[in-house]
Amino acid sequence: MNITAQMVKELRDKTGAGMMDAKKALVETDGDMEKAQEILRQKGIASAEKKMGRIAAEGRVDTYVDANGGAMIEVNCETDFVAKNDEFKALVSNMAKHVAQLNPSSVEEFLSSTCPDCGKVIEDALKEKIASIGEKITVRRFERYEGAVASYVHNGKIGVLVNADNNDQELLNDVCLHIASCAPKFVSREEIPQSVIDEETRIEMGKEDLQSKPEAIRGKIVEGRVNKLMAERCLLEQPFVKDPSMTIAQLIEGKLTIKSFTRYELGEGLEKRQDNFAEEVMSQIAG
Repeated sequence: MNITAQMVKELRDKTGAGMMDAKKALVETDGDMEKAQEILRQKGIASAEKKMGRIAAEGRVDTYVDANGGAMIEVNCETDFVAKNDEFKALVSNMAKHVAQLNPSSVEEFLSSTCPDCGKVIEDALKEKIASIGEKITVRRFERYEGAVASYVHNGKIGVLVNADNNDQELLNDVCLHIASCAPKFVSREEIPQSVIDEETRIEMGKEDLQSKPEAIRGKIVEGRVNKLMAERCLLEQPFVKDPSMTIAQLIEGKLTIKSFTRYELGEGLEKRQDNFAEEVMSQIAG
């Protein structure tokens, strides 16, 4: 029987299985939709879709760097237990490598790409991992740089990727460590959008301790405060974490130019799982 794309789509919609898994099941059952679903359930593949509705704010940040550049990725799962699992760690490490190799423009493009190692569509390979690991797993975001790149990952929770004009690894490692610790938002003042400055100015102007000040004086105080805030957010103006007597700009002067950097903190901005032990026990009893 000819297995059509529409049949594959229908089975995927019903089971959440990957494209290749759905097609194989339909070929194996000569197009019998119910038998194909049964096969997928037996393999544990059909359960992947159900897991996708759960909260996944744990996980891991990892990086990959080679002579051509590097990449960083955040992959989320449901529990810290799985995040520390060797199988999950290997999955995230491989995905960082694949981002560096494939240079996708989006998460969607990455998931629809073919894995260089196993030849499977990455989304399908991920569905297989969801079935074997037993938790929702999602690729949240990634960054990729070409050229001289260095990275630092702290316990899989914080990741830093830095792109520079030369490959002074010792100096770049210090910069990565500093970014992980001090969380700058921009390389320099030139990168700060005017909208950010305007918003901070508005907030400072509205603070109670300034309301009794004359307008001219208040304006100067606000300008000074905003200037200080912007300096705290710029990598080059921050005091070096290992030696606060110098700024990052002084540390790298004449040796290195930082083109850009990315800092990921695992789960930032995601809904967190709120566990209630009593409710969990009761749900297991009821089940």
